[in-house]
Amino acid sequence: MLTKKTLKAATLGMALVGVVMGVNADEAADYPSKPIQFLVAAGAGGGTDNFARVVRPMFEEAVGGARITVVNLPSASGALAHQRTANGAPDGHTLDFASTTLVTSLAAGQNPIGLDQLTPIARMQSDVMALFVNPERYPDFESFLEYARDNPGKVTVGGTHTASPDHVAFLSLRDASGLEMNFIPYDSTGNATANVLGGNIDATTTSLSPLLSYIEAGQMAPILIFSEERLDHYPDVPTTVEHGWDLTDGNDRAIFVHADTPSPIVQRLENAFKEVYDSEEYQSYAERVNLTYREGWMGSEEYRQRLENNYTLYSRLLQNGN
Repeated sequence: MLTKKTLKAATLGMALVGVVMGVNADEAADYPSKPIQFLVAAGAGGGTDNFARVVRPMFEEAVGGARITVVNLPSASGALAHQRTANGAPDGHTLDFASTTLVTSLAAGQNPIGLDQLTPIARMQSDVMALFVNPERYPDFESFLEYARDNPGKVTVGGTHTASPDHVAFLSLRDASGLEMNFIPYDSTGNATANVLGGNIDATTTSLSPLLSYIEAGQMAPILIFSEERLDHYPDVPTTVEHGWDLTDGNDRAIFVHADTPSPIVQRLENAFKEVYDSEEYQSYAERVNLTYREGWMGSEEYRQRLENNYTLYSRLLQNGN
């Protein structure tokens, strides 16, 4: 099992006997003691980048003021951001903002930084995945399902690059449903969407929020949602669980630090981000960009367990190819 290095430390605000990794309770309470870097494991303008930049001023307030620099490191599926975090000082001043791509790229062997080298602070978003089509071609999931069953191997589903959350969502659906379908990777959600609209592919698997404008315009439609229950905004769209498929993973967005970051600082950071998450300002933002379909918050330990479970699942799926 993937494990992290553990440190015995009292909770924030309590006195420590001695020093843990060179940081005692008083020093943890003084956090931050120097400028902070938000390393975004994605390019500018995407969901993870927007998340980091929206959170920045709220986090500054939550920790009592700090100079924060946002640095985008999209290369190698964000692996450079993970490397810099894992190789930096374990003092909580370098924060890695990452999506589910962290664990999918790790499962694919594309990311050299394992879950034992990073400690999750919290997950704050879980964007719901869905299967999207041009509604003029497939009015509902039943018509798509019928065509796929009658034409094994002919259905093509697109999404962003290999080992992305889009790709893993496709693999999960193919694995659970038994449908013979093929995946075509694209360099962006926009290109995958354009190929659906142009009739070059049958569908795309991606999260809901990037395609809202297409949905509103009637150009694209979600026909299957990766969820336990139907969403209020899409009451007529069936879910994976309704079909007996335990597929509910979304595209998570979370914050990580060096694995050796002392427990008092990890707790300090988790508390600060929970304060941000609970704020009216953050919740208004989340609702505005449709990130309230499911609970986004997971604390450090709960999210670590989820990552480990997903790593096992994604490794199996990716071993079977695309």
